[in-house]
Amino acid sequence: MDLQTTMSAVQQEAEREKKSVALSSVAAGALLTSLKLVIGLMTGSLGILAEAAHSALDLGAALITFLAVRVSGKPADAEHPYGHGRVENLSALIETLLLLITCVWIIYEAIERLFFKTVEIEASIWAFAVMATSIAVDISRSRALSRAAKKYHSQALEADALHFSTDIWSSLVVILGLALVKVGEWIGAKEMLGRADAVAAFGVALIVIWVSMRLGKRSVDLLMDRAPDGLAAEIIAEACRVEGVLSCKNVRMRAAGPLVFVDMVISVPRTMPLEQAHRTASAVEERVRRLVPRADVVVHVEPAAREQESTVEAIGAVAQRRGLAVHDVRVHDVEGQHLATIHLEVDQNLRLGEAHAVATELEAEVRSEVPGLSRIDTHIEPIETQAALGRLAEEQVYTVRDAVENLVNELDEVQDCHGVTVREISGKLFMTMHCVFDPDLPLIEAHKITSQIEGRLKERFPTLERVVIHGEPPPGGNRKNS
Repeated sequence: MDLQTTMSAVQQEAEREKKSVALSSVAAGALLTSLKLVIGLMTGSLGILAEAAHSALDLGAALITFLAVRVSGKPADAEHPYGHGRVENLSALIETLLLLITCVWIIYEAIERLFFKTVEIEASIWAFAVMATSIAVDISRSRALSRAAKKYHSQALEADALHFSTDIWSSLVVILGLALVKVGEWIGAKEMLGRADAVAAFGVALIVIWVSMRLGKRSVDLLMDRAPDGLAAEIIAEACRVEGVLSCKNVRMRAAGPLVFVDMVISVPRTMPLEQAHRTASAVEERVRRLVPRADVVVHVEPAAREQESTVEAIGAVAQRRGLAVHDVRVHDVEGQHLATIHLEVDQNLRLGEAHAVATELEAEVRSEVPGLSRIDTHIEPIETQAALGRLAEEQVYTVRDAVENLVNELDEVQDCHGVTVREISGKLFMTMHCVFDPDLPLIEAHKITSQIEGRLKERFPTLERVVIHGEPPPGGNRKNS
């Protein structure tokens, strides 16, 4: 089973579990609403009726959550490139509005009973039983919803869990009101303590308002793409810890259900190869995902000059920007003058005037980029765009090989030469070979020796167009015996 199939199976299992816990909350909400409504009507308790209305709203919220979870699990499509996760945020906002409507009715009825009308309340054992049952169910559902919400980062389930958890406190307030009514019956203060039920309803309303305002603020913040405080700065700090990142800016975030979409721009040295820049961007994405779980990260890479960029690097960057190939770029300071030489490779099919124009434009841009340069000299080389046809010059190999063996005997630094080949291409000879040196020999010294060998071979064989020598340490890195 490949990785994509495994991830798809995990996602399907997650959606199934989210739907299951949401559906069980719908069933719990229906049960509690029915019980509270029946007992509230039997006892005349406004607190219980308020709780019945609250539970009815919870039932509606649970239904909305169930539908939201079903829709949010759909994959992204052409019309919804960011997926359907925002439906969870929208459902939380709808739940907030429903809660506020409930509060208006509860407060109105409580004021009526406190100041304008009297309602007989029967604090029966059934009233206490239904509220105790409500608390037990609410505790069970809030825990199950919270676990699923944390496990799958579902804001809809989190909102539903918050609904059930507030029911616990509001139910305790109602039980307190019923208890005071009962005490009033025992001590003969029924009229005074009987109003405690209306006060308890006020308490329920205050709790619901507090919860609804929290839900509403979070929902609006998410729908308005409000970024969490300080998170952008943390993302920038993490990105700048990745090797090769010069700076990070334009960090943007938006949440959609369980996912967080992060867009950002990083700057890397302009001389960095494309593949390395891509690896750097991937490393930044990985760091952001560790900081922001379930993040969908898009990193835009921009080239930038390093503060300590050398003149050679600046010339290479200018050439790369113009789509030109350069090599053997040298910079010299001679008697107060800053000089540069460049080997420029151009299409072999260009005419001299065209090639010179390319070199002139390159030099002009280099002078603009590096103002301190006193002089630039450009050597123009034709570069072959297609492989040239050739043959192995077997008749020349033995003669060249003998000359190489004589050179090896004369140069103490060269331990061995092998892999000598000679090719004839377009009437010219091209030679390649491998030379073995002490692995501790400085690279500059090895290059000088290979250049010396190249020069002497060209003196010995004037028809040699090019000599390519590959320097390498001995097998296993062993030194030559003295």
